Amino acid sequence: MKRVLEPEVMDTWEETIAYDAMDFTEVNQAFVDEAIALGPDSATVLDVGTGPARIPILLCHRRPQWTVTAIDLSHNMLKLGATHVAKAELGDRIRLDYADAKSLPYADASFDLVISNSIIHHLENPLPCLRELRRVLKPQGSLFLRDLVRPEDLAKVERLVQQLGSDYDPHQTQLFRDSLCAAFTLSEIQQMLENAGFAGISAYLSSDRHWTAKQAWQG
Repeated sequence: MKRVLEPEVMDTWEETIAYDAMDFTEVNQAFVDEAIALGPDSATVLDVGTGPARIPILLCHRRPQWTVTAIDLSHNMLKLGATHVAKAELGDRIRLDYADAKSLPYADASFDLVISNSIIHHLENPLPCLRELRRVLKPQGSLFLRDLVRPEDLAKVERLVQQLGSDYDPHQTQLFRDSLCAAFTLSEIQQMLENAGFAGISAYLSSDRHWTAKQAWQG
């Protein structure tokens, strides 16, 4: 199945609210559990494509010695994320920046841990983003990337969409369908990781709809 691009930025208020209303609690918690296992006890973290900042909040609740810089290209996502961060009383440990993952405004080797959950499929060409993640990650740093994987055909797309059940409205369901069609295959991701300089890091299927690539703290 050929890849079908979707917009890089989800920036209407309707899309922002619809996305935030989707129940990612279990998925986000699993992501946070794995991220914590990869990083050091005290860490500076970069969350790329943070959306409404749910993952940084979970991370900071679990790791008091971690600080998170969370970026997004959606003003509305950051606006909503700021309300969540304020409600969680974590404004001193979570910094929200409007920044482009393809050209990060941070110095080389700035972060102990770089994470990203479901940003890669939004990018027409993720290679500049991956190169930037490698640049700002410390040499001994941890990496944790996860995203959707593109199914082999439309029939598989529809089977995955049907698994959502009745918990999602038509707009939310279409967002998920579009994201599956915009995702990359496992072999495409692996090639991009290698081209970006992430030697020794292999992408693997971590569910029926996700790929993961990770590296533990080397310090």
